[in-house]
Amino acid sequence: MAKTDPGRFFEHYRIGQVIEHAVPRTVSGGERALYHALYPARHALYSSDTFAQACGLPAAPIDDLAAFHVVFGKTVPDVSLNAVANLGYAEGRWLKPVYAGDTLRASSEVIGLKQNSNGKTGVVYVRTTGTNQRGESVLEYCRWVMVRKNDLDAPAPETVLPELKKVLAPEDLVIPDGLSFEGYDFTLAGEPHRWGDYEIGETIDHVDGVTIEEAEHMMATRLWQNTAKVHFDATFRPDGQRLIYGGHVISMARALSFNGLANAQMIAGLNGGAHANPCFSGDTVKAWSEVLDKADTPAPGVGAIRLRLVATKGGAPFALRGEDGKYRPDVLLDLDYWALIPK
Repeated sequence: MAKTDPGRFFEHYRIGQVIEHAVPRTVSGGERALYHALYPARHALYSSDTFAQACGLPAAPIDDLAAFHVVFGKTVPDVSLNAVANLGYAEGRWLKPVYAGDTLRASSEVIGLKQNSNGKTGVVYVRTTGTNQRGESVLEYCRWVMVRKNDLDAPAPETVLPELKKVLAPEDLVIPDGLSFEGYDFTLAGEPHRWGDYEIGETIDHVDGVTIEEAEHMMATRLWQNTAKVHFDATFRPDGQRLIYGGHVISMARALSFNGLANAQMIAGLNGGAHANPCFSGDTVKAWSEVLDKADTPAPGVGAIRLRLVATKGGAPFALRGEDGKYRPDVLLDLDYWALIPK
């Protein structure tokens, strides 16, 4: 009996299949410190216990995307170990803050399958839920992944495409218990701009850029225990390059967005996202945002802002698609999310 596991291939998935992912992860202040070392992350709510306590939370949580990466990493051996590409996201919701000392685990349900016309790959849709040590759901999201077939003669499954919301409604967002921005300190946060200062349709060039280093992206991917072969094994791709984990690009772009969106403190919802083009070591990531919508929330002093976050490899800001309607070759990421911001 073989002791090693080559991972699941497309023919191994079934609609309704529930996968309990291995290796729970207890997070600590070490995750925060390393996250802030890897990315220029400096949103005040995640950097300071006293700032978070002034906003009604017991302490500074682990960064929302760090929690996302931990949960995402749990799923990789079962969902995307043999993936060609992670294609998109939908219906992502942060349900409870994650604090140092919390232990996270993950489970995924297969909600969609579609074999590609080449017969060599197929798209797998899953809904993943991350839970803490108390069994409370801390986040959930859907994603779809193109996965290789191992047995090319395996029959194609019946095509099932899930109906997913294109945009979360403001009432779908979960506001952390006790959160209040009534006493928000804009000086300590780093910028004066509040909910009312942003207009729908406004675009923001975040100005700064960071060149991706091979060692840093591999350290980050190991930190999240993401075992996907394309990120580590240079022989796994025909071009001999290690693909940068898409979450690394997301975190880099979100951190860069501080310059202009320092008060968009908490990510509450992920409406959709696409890794438009591959990212490799040596690429310089820059970012820009577009304000897509705004909404009230029931929490004191807290507004919601819907943002499009675009990461490029040095491309011109505010240029997303070419005349053919396809993403420009310099666009790395197109992410649509809701954030919580003081009113």
